[in-house]
Amino acid sequence: MRKSLKWLPVFMLIWMSMQVAQAQQRIQTPEQFLGYKLGEQFTFHSRVLDYVNYLASQAPKRIKLQEYGKTYEGRPLVLAYVASEENLPRLEEIRGNNLKLAGVQQGQVQGNQPAIVWLSYNIHGNESVSTEAVMQVLYELANPANTQTQNWLKNTVVILDPCVNPDGRERYVQWYKQAAAQGGNAMPYAWEHNEPWPGGRPNHYYFDLNRDWAWQTQIESKQRLAVYNNWLPQVHADFHEMGVEAPYYFSPAAKPFHESITPWQRQFQNTIGDYNRSYFDKNNWLYFTRESFDLFYPSYGDTWPTFNGAIGMTYEQGGSGRAGLAIKTQSGDTLTLTDRIAHHVAASMATMQATSEKADQIKQEFRKYYENNLNKPGGNYKAFVVKANGNGAGNVKALTDYLDRQQIQYGYAGKNTSGRGFNYSTGKEESVKVGEKDLVISMYQPKSTLVKVLFEPNAALEDSLTYDITSWAMPYAFGVQAYAMKKKLEPQNKQQAAATIATPTIEKPYAYLVRWNSLQDLKFLTELMKQGVKVRMAEKAFETDKQQYAAGTLIITRTGNEKLGDKFDSIVRDLAKKQTIDLAATATGFVSSGADFGSGSVRYLKMPKVALMTGEGVSPYAFGEVWHYFEQQINYPVTAINTTYFKNVPLHEFDVLILPSGAYSKVLDEQTLEQVKSWVKSGGKLIAMESAAAFLVGKKDFDLKKKEADKAEEEKAKDKKEENPYQYLKTYGDREREALAEEVQGSVFRVNLDKSHPLAFGYGDTYFALIRSSNTFEYLKEGWNVGVLKKNNYTTGFVGSAIKEKLQDALILGAQPMGDGQVIYMADNPLFRGFWHSGKLMFGNAVFVVGQ
Repeated sequence: MRKSLKWLPVFMLIWMSMQVAQAQQRIQTPEQFLGYKLGEQFTFHSRVLDYVNYLASQAPKRIKLQEYGKTYEGRPLVLAYVASEENLPRLEEIRGNNLKLAGVQQGQVQGNQPAIVWLSYNIHGNESVSTEAVMQVLYELANPANTQTQNWLKNTVVILDPCVNPDGRERYVQWYKQAAAQGGNAMPYAWEHNEPWPGGRPNHYYFDLNRDWAWQTQIESKQRLAVYNNWLPQVHADFHEMGVEAPYYFSPAAKPFHESITPWQRQFQNTIGDYNRSYFDKNNWLYFTRESFDLFYPSYGDTWPTFNGAIGMTYEQGGSGRAGLAIKTQSGDTLTLTDRIAHHVAASMATMQATSEKADQIKQEFRKYYENNLNKPGGNYKAFVVKANGNGAGNVKALTDYLDRQQIQYGYAGKNTSGRGFNYSTGKEESVKVGEKDLVISMYQPKSTLVKVLFEPNAALEDSLTYDITSWAMPYAFGVQAYAMKKKLEPQNKQQAAATIATPTIEKPYAYLVRWNSLQDLKFLTELMKQGVKVRMAEKAFETDKQQYAAGTLIITRTGNEKLGDKFDSIVRDLAKKQTIDLAATATGFVSSGADFGSGSVRYLKMPKVALMTGEGVSPYAFGEVWHYFEQQINYPVTAINTTYFKNVPLHEFDVLILPSGAYSKVLDEQTLEQVKSWVKSGGKLIAMESAAAFLVGKKDFDLKKKEADKAEEEKAKDKKEENPYQYLKTYGDREREALAEEVQGSVFRVNLDKSHPLAFGYGDTYFALIRSSNTFEYLKEGWNVGVLKKNNYTTGFVGSAIKEKLQDALILGAQPMGDGQVIYMADNPLFRGFWHSGKLMFGNAVFVVGQ
């Protein structure tokens, strides 16, 4: 008896080890679960989530899932949190501790605090390999037999987003499965390697989500980054693909680095690069570093996390939507989906290993980063002031909503003070009087680095060879009067005094009046139209009841709305309250100056039927920006018409036709363009944007002409060249840099406006535009030059030396009468990426006001 008891613990150990082994066998690999090896085919998003859910069910003590939202098409957005068995129950405590390290929450860190790494996969839908790879990564983290990953989890919480862009991914995967030969055809000419328009890269509205991190215009970004801000991980990696002929890219990044990136962040990029090199060198895989992918533009998946205190990285695998299951490269090799998966898995492992093994240093530097933000913020400016007066209330509200999404702290001055500051409107240092109701954003806060990056008037560019736009300052983007102050200025009131939205005191007025200043006012107009309320607009300034009203003021008279009966007042008042609109009322149609409400210069605004060109030849992004504007920003119906059948569409059914940027030579052939012109002459309105406007240059009846360089200056330059015998001795290695001389890389210019024209209603004498196109046009000879660039209108951003002259005395916004209709030319896209808020009212003017 004593002998059997002695051996019982041994039997128990054997039994327990058998149970563990059986449990390990129960966790199926991706191949066992899916029924095929990773790399043999693409996996639908729903099946990826099935496997993620399966792993969570099999490892409930190590994996927790969170559905953080849905896409525009209704697909779930999911995060997987992976931690040790000791740490998973503490997730909320760990999250809170991390925010305490950042100074976002008050208090002391409790208990052992792991480092936090966040891995984002498949933000570009047709860069689909990373979502295939994440299944293997998550399996390795869930598998208790993988002692390496289990050791990493002792020091690290891993947050994985298996698919940031499910709508784009499904667009690609659905098409590829239909187009691919059985088993895949590696010939690059095969159908499966040539994606149709619009491609799977963007989301539902054809926005590039990897350019939306800072702007958060899309539902996926808003939902994801609300969660991100509640964690603030120390390390973030974003997984991508690039051209077929490229190998693999990992950190360190290329220049230019934004000056706000700290020496530690640069150094640890190198450290993670070293970990990646060890994996890739071991397998003899090709890779490159320090090229192409810079850290300047603030809205990428590497830069935005970096400006929030993380070590942010981009990983790029050769392949993308062209590669499919396998593709022959120029070297004669075959790049397979299996290879691509292996590379992304290795980079994921290297990132987690580096984070775990350097966790203490990472946490220490993370805390130091935020302590500096709170106590020693960088840059010349210590506060930013947005004036309460002189700005449309809707523009300021849009800005504060944006700051809330970014979790940037702000308040109100609370008292009158003064100092010197940079005036964004004039571009000069001036004396500034700060009023008690002015908005104040102090640099002494946890998010001060992000504040600096978003508000700095001139972002320092160490190298002009950069990947994206070079200017984005928020006061220009939101169209607000603002100052950058050099002295410390803390808001006295964290919240503005109770809203003072004007409400009418007259119970049943002759007319309601609404000033026209912002997108908010346009949304109010469109809601009125949809509810059948007839609205008029003043073409000239006027005064009534001792109040001044500018041109563009909405006049909502009782006359013309009789059929609404008693509903008229409740509809107008309720919609004004919903949109937080200052609503005035008057008991008379007589004005003390200007035109009475029955004047011919007070125009009825017809509810327009709007058509929007889409399809092959149209830029998907440009189309998506307009589509999103109508459906998500102003909630107004728009009909998208595909280029494949456009010539058969009865245009008389529409009032407005919008041509986003694109190539129109095929769809608007000579005959079809004549049909469009006939429609315009009969009263239609054509809005041509960027390269769509350029397409109309020189066409019969269109007054638009391309702007050429000054002939005298060209002759001088030619003479100088002829005098220089070495003019053709160019350096091959400088070819990319020399090409920049002809480029303008997203730079801000002051556009002079004819504010008397309806296209400019709601604006003053100037408007700050984000110019990205080198297409420049001469002033219209027959029509209205509403927005022009004069000499010295450059404000900030990179402009190539050879293009500077073309961007002087050039047309940006024009309106040409044609018969009974209008053609509106927009050399600048005021809806670019959905974040240039100050241009949105102008686009609304083009659609709803001009020609009415």
